[in-house]
Amino acid sequence: MHTADLALAPETLARWQFGITTVYHFLFVPLTISLAALVAGLETAWVRTRKEKYLGATKFWGRLFLINIALGVVTGIVQEFQFGMNWSDYSRFVGDVFGAPLALEALIAFFFESTFIGLWIFGWDRLPARIHTACMWMVALGTVLSAYFILAANSWMQHPVGYRINERRGRAELTDFLQVLTQNTALAQFAHTMTAAFLTGGAFMAGVAAWHLAVKGARQGSGQGFGQGAGSRHIPVMRTSLRIGLVAMVVCGLLTALTGDRLGKIMYEQQPMKMAAAEALWETEAPAPFSVFAVGDVERGRNVVAIEIPGLLSFLAHDNFSEAVPGVNDTAEQLERRYGEEFAISDWRPNVPVAYWSFRWMIGFGMTSLGLGLLGLWLTRRRLWLSGRLRTGEDEVPRLALTRDRELRPVVARWYWRSALLTMLFPLLANSWGWIFTETGRQPWAVYGVLPTSSAVSPGVSQTEVVVSMTAFTLLYALLAVIEVRLMLKYAKAGPPALTEADLNPPERIGGDADSDRPMAFSY
Repeated sequence: MHTADLALAPETLARWQFGITTVYHFLFVPLTISLAALVAGLETAWVRTRKEKYLGATKFWGRLFLINIALGVVTGIVQEFQFGMNWSDYSRFVGDVFGAPLALEALIAFFFESTFIGLWIFGWDRLPARIHTACMWMVALGTVLSAYFILAANSWMQHPVGYRINERRGRAELTDFLQVLTQNTALAQFAHTMTAAFLTGGAFMAGVAAWHLAVKGARQGSGQGFGQGAGSRHIPVMRTSLRIGLVAMVVCGLLTALTGDRLGKIMYEQQPMKMAAAEALWETEAPAPFSVFAVGDVERGRNVVAIEIPGLLSFLAHDNFSEAVPGVNDTAEQLERRYGEEFAISDWRPNVPVAYWSFRWMIGFGMTSLGLGLLGLWLTRRRLWLSGRLRTGEDEVPRLALTRDRELRPVVARWYWRSALLTMLFPLLANSWGWIFTETGRQPWAVYGVLPTSSAVSPGVSQTEVVVSMTAFTLLYALLAVIEVRLMLKYAKAGPPALTEADLNPPERIGGDADSDRPMAFSY
């Protein structure tokens, strides 16, 4: 097959379509998971302390959460269509196994989310505060369960267990569902995804709060320090949100690194080709170096330029600095000897440049988010608050930029807070590159070692049909992106809503007040 024909093959186009829809959908998933728990935590703080700043933060971030989850549900539904459209052979072969966790996700997790989110939306003036808060915790539980079942299904594609092949029917059949749910790949991937989700939610919260404090607060302030004389309800809400977001970024950023290290070690055992491609390690080496930067010659299977740290890859893979790590070329030969007679695959290697750079962009953006979180916590700890005067005694002025009128305006602080919007983008980029690496690095397998991607596509789908559906989905997602951005900007800029007496004094019993015809406050 010529290169031009391969580039437009239905398999390639189907992979592009699923990749586009999956990466776009996963922009919403981490925010949904993390914001649900963060909103539940804020409302719990309000119930326990009755401080208005927590209630204002609950309503503000809850509104953004609802916008995000609505778009996430819509984009997720589109993915289901593709299993029947472009991947019918895959669905037929793995449906008995892959469909089980997906069924639980719909029957249990989505039930929790959809039922209790309705009670939370329409129950502000109908439910006692504790029950209303419990509804959001149930929503948060539903998002976590949903993620777990989905990740268990994906982990089975990475490392298939608990199944047998029915040769007569030509499909995989489930034999041990508990093993599918509890295998080490699923547990490690779930831990890594959850911590990355809360890193994303923390960055989103910190970015929006910092914008309100640095930009909007500076416009409203009197010049005597941030927010002085503004009389704004935004300040206590956004300062609380900022600190919560920064703490989440630091704690979950560290946990993301630790869980990622654990997942990487598992992948070195289960998918050595993926990890060799991630490091552009062409030949097996002992000790194996970690590649800081490399430019490779894929056709010849070697690096033209490489900056490496000796022995570090052996440590990352096996916790010692001397053990061998298999390279791309040797692993390809092993796969050929093992599966060559069973599967007609011309190239056992994934796209090495994509695996190499997506792995680095994932780590780079993720660790940058952690660094920004640490810097933000240091600035708030030092009381280098946003765009205003640092309140300190004249003898305690740090050695930073001091203006002629003796106002301290630290250059680093001003730069950080005014550019904090970038903070929320980096985890989203890290998540996207992480999934690109996870899925493309597994190629040429749809189910590793069991089902090649070339055998998983729908046999009756033509190039034209895939192009039409991919174009339609892409245009639909572009429209949804415009709607999402406009709605998020509108309500993020608006800030926390004004609190009413009804908000501050929720009903003590289910059903609210005696006026059954009064409109529900949150829905209007």
